[in-house]
This record gives sequence, structure tokens and C-alpha cells, in this order.
Amino acid sequence: MNNSYLERAKKVITDPKILSIVAGKRARQLAWGARPMLKCDATTHLDIALLGIAEGKLYYKEGEATEE
Repeated sequence: MNNSYLERAKKVITDPKILSIVAGKRARQLAWGARPMLKCDATTHLDIALLGIAEGKLYYKEGEATEE
């Protein structure tokens, strides 16, 4: 994992739990064959996901909690 990508992604998504979930889900999508949203020299799916977050290509939206 490239620490510079991680530090840049932390500036975009400040909560470490949410950052790990978003990056992990995107890395899994890339491993299953999804196309990267940007070109980079990163070799791992996680690095590509972190760079996507850092560059603003990937984001998350918080939902409202619902009671059932």
C-alpha cells in the first residue's frame, strides 16, 4: 500500500472506518474486473482505490438511519 495515496485519501474522507470500507469495496470491484476510473502506475487494487478517492473520482453518501 502506498502511504502517500493513503494520506491524500484521508484528507478527502476523514473518518478512518468509512475510508476503509469505501476503499475496500472499490478494491474488491477492481479485483472482480471493474475498470479503473483513472490511469495510474499503482500495482494493487487498494492503491488504485485510494488514488481514486484522493482525486475525487470516488465518494460516498451517508444515508439516513431507518427504524423497522
